[in-house]
Amino acid sequence: MTPATAPAPAAATATVTPTRLRPRTDRSLPERLALSAARKDSGHAMRTADFPAWLEARARAHRFAVRRAPLDGLDGWSFAPETGDLVHRTGRFFSVTGLSVTVDEGPYRQWQQPIIQQPESGILGMLAKEFDGVLHFLMQAKMEPGNRNLLQLSPTVQATRSNYSKVHQGAGVTYLEHFSGPARGRVLTDVLQSEHGSWFYRKANRNMLVEAVGDVDEHEDFCWLTLGQIGELLKLDNTVNMDARTVIACFPLDGPASGTTRDALHTDAELQSWFTMERARHDVEIERIPLSRVSGWERGESAIARPDGRYFRVVGVDVEAASREVKGWSQPLFEPTGTGVAAFLYRSLGGVPHLLASARVEAGFLEKTEIGPTVQATENNWAHLRGADRPRFLDTVLGAAPGRIRYEALHSEEGGRFLNAESRYLFVEADESEAPTEAPPGFCWVTPEQLNALTAHGHYVNVQARSLLSCLTSGAVRLTSAA
Repeated sequence: MTPATAPAPAAATATVTPTRLRPRTDRSLPERLALSAARKDSGHAMRTADFPAWLEARARAHRFAVRRAPLDGLDGWSFAPETGDLVHRTGRFFSVTGLSVTVDEGPYRQWQQPIIQQPESGILGMLAKEFDGVLHFLMQAKMEPGNRNLLQLSPTVQATRSNYSKVHQGAGVTYLEHFSGPARGRVLTDVLQSEHGSWFYRKANRNMLVEAVGDVDEHEDFCWLTLGQIGELLKLDNTVNMDARTVIACFPLDGPASGTTRDALHTDAELQSWFTMERARHDVEIERIPLSRVSGWERGESAIARPDGRYFRVVGVDVEAASREVKGWSQPLFEPTGTGVAAFLYRSLGGVPHLLASARVEAGFLEKTEIGPTVQATENNWAHLRGADRPRFLDTVLGAAPGRIRYEALHSEEGGRFLNAESRYLFVEADESEAPTEAPPGFCWVTPEQLNALTAHGHYVNVQARSLLSCLTSGAVRLTSAA
C-alpha cells in the first residue's frame, strides 16, 4: 500500500448523530398556507362534502353521554372547608374560586364573581404534512362535554398538562410525541395565547403548528384536511371547535409583512402606541377571594348562580366518553345564560380592508387588556340598559341588514370548561356614519395583516378576535365591499 492510498492515522472515535430528514421547500410558510387555503373542495384523503358523514360516523362509533349532576355529588370534587372553593381531590386540573374586580369605566365599576383557576398551560397543537405538494392538517373528531353537539373538529392535540402527564391515570394523548420530546417535528409556530378573560383567571395555552418528520400513523378518529377545507367547515355552525380556531388564527397570512403596512390607516408603530396607551390608562384592581366570600351569587344544590339570572352559572355534569383518555368523569362547568355576539365591523379604507378593533379589559387577563373584536357581548346581559351604558356598536351589529353581513356562524366556546356556550361570529360591513374613520376612544382601525402579525406574540389578541381571524386565515370569508 502506497502512502497515497494508506488510511489516515486513527483519530479519537466520534459519535455520529443521524440527521433527521426535514421537509424542504422553496416556498415560505405563508405561501404554503395560502396554497393549502386555496384547496377547498377536496384534500388528500377526503372530499369536503364527505366530512359531515365522516363526523357522524365517528359519533356513532363511540358512546357519549353528559348528565347534569348536583355540585355536592361530583365524583372527585368537593368544596374546600376553609375557602368554599370547588376543587379536585388531586389538587390538579382546575378549581372554581372567587374574584373581586374594580374597573375605571363602564356602567359596572365593581363586582365579584366565580372564576376558573387553571394555572397550568396546555398544548393546542396542529400537525401538518404535505401531500402532493399541499399542506394538510391532522384534525381530530373530539368530544367535549360542554359542546351542545358534543363532537367537533379539534386540533391534533388538545390537552392540559394534567391530561398529558396522566394525573387521571388514563391513556396517553395520541400524537403528543410530535409536539413534545426528542421525536418532535419541525415547529412552524409556537405562541402562548390567553383564553376567555371573563371566565378564566390568567389562563393560557401553547398554540402550536408542527410539521411532521417522516410517516404518521393514521388513527380512525383523525383525518387530514387542507386549510381551505377547514375554512369551508368554518362556515358551518358548531363544527370547528374553539381550540382549532385559535391555532389557525396564529398561522401567518400571505400578505404585507409587519413593518411594510404603508397602505394601512395606522403604521405598526402607531398601532403599538395605541395599544400600549390603552393598557397604561386603565386602572384595574383584581383580587382573588374565596368562593364562599363572593357576594351577589347564591349556591344551590344544582348551581351557583345570580338571583337575577344574568351572566352565567356554575353547574355540574357526569360524563361518559368512550374515545377519551378516561372513559368517564365528573366536573363543574360554567354555563352562560345567553348566546354571545362577537363581531368585527369592517370598512375599505384607501382600498384596503380594515377591522375596527377594541381594547378590552377583562378581569382574568394576565395583562388586563387585550385586543378584541368591535363587539363582544351577550345581549341578554345588556337588554335592561339604554344609551351609552350599552356596549358601543352592539346595536349596529344587531340591526345590520343581511346584505351587509359578510360572514355569520354559530360557534361553540371552550367545550371542556363551558356548557352550551355559543356565540354568533360575524363580519359586518359598515360605512362612515356607522363606524367613522376617526375611531372613538378604545377602538382602532387595523388591517387583517396587522392583527395577524400580533398573534405571533402572546396576550395581545383575545380568543374571540382570534376566532374571527381564523375565518380570514383559512379563507372562510373574504372582505369585499357591497355592490
